[in-house]
Parts: sequence; structure tokens; C-alpha cells
Amino acid sequence: MTGLLLQTLTRVPLPVLYGLGWLAYILVFEILRWRRALAADNLRGAFPEKSEQEIGELLRQSYRNLGVLVAEAIHGFGATREEMARRVILENPEVLVEAIHNGQSAILLTGHFCNWEWLLVGAAAQLGIPIDAVYKPQRVDAVDRFLRRARGRFGGNPIPVKKFLHEVLRCRRQARAYALVADQTPMRHEDKHWTSFLHRDTAFYTGADKIARILGAPVIFVSMQRAQKGRYTARLELLANPPYDRDSAGTIIERYARALEAEIRTSPADWLWVHRKWKYPRES
Repeated sequence: MTGLLLQTLTRVPLPVLYGLGWLAYILVFEILRWRRALAADNLRGAFPEKSEQEIGELLRQSYRNLGVLVAEAIHGFGATREEMARRVILENPEVLVEAIHNGQSAILLTGHFCNWEWLLVGAAAQLGIPIDAVYKPQRVDAVDRFLRRARGRFGGNPIPVKKFLHEVLRCRRQARAYALVADQTPMRHEDKHWTSFLHRDTAFYTGADKIARILGAPVIFVSMQRAQKGRYTARLELLANPPYDRDSAGTIIERYARALEAEIRTSPADWLWVHRKWKYPRES
């Protein structure tokens, strides 16, 4: 039933979905106040120079953008290849295309910024390159199946996070693109890279660094900007290129953190402030 409802929503015109997204914003922000205190604290810590009025406006706008994201994601899951290619413009795809054509895999890193759901399907719709994207399986099976099918159109290949390294090793002799939304926080017991990020000690996953070294793959940061409502541009920035040496461990993640931080500062309301990025303090 849930899967059928989601599939039906993909056929609803985008302007109507925007209206539903606005209602969702009112419900979540004004009535339920879902994670408002968490998001506000995250913003205050990231921008100590801003006034409470400025923080409040960023907070409100970030929730509005979240409503837009939900509406656009649902629409994108049913949109045609041609429409997605128009809505997400890749400014310099040659950075990735040349690596793949040279028989070299590439690691694509991005964050929960702008419309990351459209980033995968939009890129896959244009590039004609297999893109293996790590994702966290949903608890509801119907939702999980729907998301895998939707994200897998046009050549995207969603892979559960626990199986991702196995798939990388299995396909290591093939030239593929591996996409990771890499701004989540590791569990306490997991390997992590600590750095100063948005004025706080912050932990990042180290998996992208390890995979890049295993494959001898270049690492590319994918930034995204909102050109106008329902239209985005994406740009690829080379962060690191093989060969890698042991002494440079952590360099890739550090460069990713710096690129992501710069992107967030250009448009703070476009980042996902409701997620628990700062779950625990740095170990002494």
C-alpha cells in the first residue's frame, strides 16, 4: 500500500507537489516543531557571528527547502530522462567522463545539500556511466523497494552501505563511478577522521579515503547550486588523484570537509541541519 501511494505521488504535477511540500513545512516546523531545537543549535554553533534573528531566518528557510526537496524528490522519481537532464545541468562532466574512458574508476563525494536526490538521477540520465551509490536501507520494505527502483533508473545502482565495500572489491577491475553522500557521522566505535568543521570538532567517515586507495581512483567533489526553483547546476572538483602514499592518510577526507564547508557557507539554508552531525565529543 505504501509503495503504491508513493508511485501514485510521482504522477502528481510538480506545482501540486510544491503545495504539499509547503503544507509539510507548516506541519513539521510550526506545529510538530520536529528537531527545531537541534537544528537551531547546529546553526548557532556553525555561525556564532550571526544574530538570533539571522539564525531564526536560516532555520525557517532550511525547513522550507526541506519541503521543496521532498516535493522535488517525489517528482524526480517519476520524471523522464529528458526532464531530469534539463533540471540538473552538469557544468563540467568531462572531469568524470575522461577518467572512466581511461579505464579508471572514480569516487564522487557530495553532501546533504540542495537536492542530492536529483543529483544521482540527473547525472545518471546524462552521463551513460554506471554510478554505484551507497545508501542506507529503509526500515519499511515497501519504501526501500520504491527508493531502490526510483534511484536505479537511468543507470544508477543503489548499494546498501553494509554491502558497498564487497561490491567495490568485486568490481574493482571495472571502470565505475562510486557516489557517496559522505557527511554523515560515524558511530563511536567506527574509524573516523577528526577535523574542525563549521567551528566544531567533527568526525567524518574514512571509507572514501580507503576505497580511493584500494582502487587507485581519483576523488571528485560534486557541488550543487539552486539556479531557480526546480533547476540546479552541479560542478565537479578534483580533490585528489592517485598515486597515494601512506603518509597522506586522511588527506582526502580533510579536503572533502573543506570543500563541503565552503559550499555550506555559500548557502547555509541548503544544508540538512536537522541531522545529528555532532553526536559526541572528540576523544581526548
